[in-house]
Amino acid sequence: MKNKIIAGNWKMNKNRVEAEQLITELIPLVADSKNTVIICVPYTDLCKAVKLTKGTNIHVGAQNCHWKESGAYTGEIAPSMLTEIGVEYVVIGHSERRTYFGETDATVLLRTKAALAAGLKPIVCIGETLEERNSGNMENVLRRQVVEGFKDITEAELNNVIVAYEPVWAIGTGVTATDEQANDAIKFVRSVFAEKYGKKAASALYIQYGGSMNDANAKGLLAMSDIDGGLIGGASLVATKFSAIVNSHK
Repeated sequence: MKNKIIAGNWKMNKNRVEAEQLITELIPLVADSKNTVIICVPYTDLCKAVKLTKGTNIHVGAQNCHWKESGAYTGEIAPSMLTEIGVEYVVIGHSERRTYFGETDATVLLRTKAALAAGLKPIVCIGETLEERNSGNMENVLRRQVVEGFKDITEAELNNVIVAYEPVWAIGTGVTATDEQANDAIKFVRSVFAEKYGKKAASALYIQYGGSMNDANAKGLLAMSDIDGGLIGGASLVATKFSAIVNSHK
């Protein structure tokens, strides 16, 4: 049985002082967990987070990276700039990046390839909007995001990728898919990966649920057959809540 991968996405929250307080509080709360614990923090918190988590079971991730190693890309961060300071993971293609900053399946693929080449482990996000779900297009959207977003990803590279299924309608809204809805969607996503990479690779792939998972609903979601962890938003900003999610699955 797989352990779970629980990643906290802090988004644009916590300055360095606040980050130190949160991480210091979190460390002992998750120290005994057998699950993989990741915190994806703002760029300005990365060095502090790497330093504070050294020697612990907490891993550090960034929230985005560019597909080039250098150049005239104002406001972007190269993958090697992240690995240089000890960052291990990076979130790519989050729905907020797709919605507000023009991220596409094509740019998700470019960023994922660059992250992998640099030695980062990308957490690649996919998911449908409420309109797409209600119109019956959920499976078409998810299939497109997998087919286009992973077009040039090899099976060997897939071993270092985490996928996060995050229904857009359940992010930051307080609305969560039922355990069964989340599991069924992830099971479908896994079947699309199986078509491309085979059942063994698809079974080994970690697919998280990322739609308003919190300390109250995590146990039920993480008990489902195909949900391999969570990409946590708001609840990751409170040490007791995030640790409760981490520790909800033994």
